[in-house]
Amino acid sequence: MTAPLLSLQKAVVRKGQKEILKGLSLDLYPGELVGLLGPNGSGKTTAARSLLGLTPLSSGSALIGGDPVASLSATARSRRVAYLPQSRPVAWPIAVHEAIALGRFAYGGQTGRLSVLDQAAVDEAVEACDLKGLLGRDITTLSGGEAARVHVARALAAKAPALIADEPTAALDPLHQWTIMQVLAQQAAQGSGILTVVHDVTLAVQFCTRVVVIKEGECLASGPPAEVLTPDLLAKAYGIDARWTCDADGSALVVHGPAI
Repeated sequence: MTAPLLSLQKAVVRKGQKEILKGLSLDLYPGELVGLLGPNGSGKTTAARSLLGLTPLSSGSALIGGDPVASLSATARSRRVAYLPQSRPVAWPIAVHEAIALGRFAYGGQTGRLSVLDQAAVDEAVEACDLKGLLGRDITTLSGGEAARVHVARALAAKAPALIADEPTAALDPLHQWTIMQVLAQQAAQGSGILTVVHDVTLAVQFCTRVVVIKEGECLASGPPAEVLTPDLLAKAYGIDARWTCDADGSALVVHGPAI
């Protein structure tokens, strides 16, 4: 069986007297788009940061390509897994093509002095995110949807086998949410492993190959969305009344309101 690109094994994270993760285990394999779901405060971002070594574990293990994350240098980690954090502030005005080229930093790539391989990686990311018409624009002048695509492109330019995206569709309208998830799904179809924190269960149903649902730092369920996201599970995880409906175009998940 193929080894996982990323793995948490019985991960525990404590902050003071509170346990944020309570023995959480999860794996990410090549070709997967895994949606990490759960209510606010359930530990999703903590789990993502633990996989990257940004949040230390109190016990358990975090592995990247089978190696303990703590044993890898920052450069080695960034070559194995790209990271799209929840907060993506732009500290200074730079051109879009320069922002995307920052994804090559782990390989020594510098804006204006990219190697042939660096430039090829940037070009592929630009193509994947449909950004050719924006390359000369100042990133601070972009709309929210355009900026989101630039940040995704920067992560893709790293050409890492795995990508962790923390709420990449947050604050975007439905069209741009769909666009971002479609880009991630295409990358997974090409062999990358993508782990994304996502709040919209309907997006998870449409795009994710697998979902991991957590609550209060523990895994409630893991598997294909249509099998995992049952009315009972959604009521337990989110406190919502959600049901599957079927029509000529297929099945859809509809949220009706709070669970009674």
